[in-house]
Amino acid sequence: MSHSLRNTVLLVLTGVLLSGCSAPFTTLETSAADVHVRMDSGFNADECDWLGEVTGTEGHWYSYLFFNNDAMVQGSLNDIKNRAKKLGANTVYMIAPQDFTTSFTVVGNAYKCG
Repeated sequence: MSHSLRNTVLLVLTGVLLSGCSAPFTTLETSAADVHVRMDSGFNADECDWLGEVTGTEGHWYSYLFFNNDAMVQGSLNDIKNRAKKLGANTVYMIAPQDFTTSFTVVGNAYKCG
């Protein structure tokens, strides 16, 4: 393999590997795309059925160095939406996010509204 081709292949592989560091591990399941996350004081659960508490988390002690904060937040939101959908919920009212050094965790209540 020529020196130029080897450098090009190395550059492309490095780019592919680094791009994986900006995406969260937890992907949003297609069925959970319609789950709404609410944090506002205007949310009224009177017309909703409470289905349970849910958590979402992203990041581990061995992977946090490779993810920026945005990726960990997005991964935790994907996780909580996926878990809420498994309960049959279409809305999550967030209680409080927990930002740790190595991970990001969100906690909320899952509701079926409407």
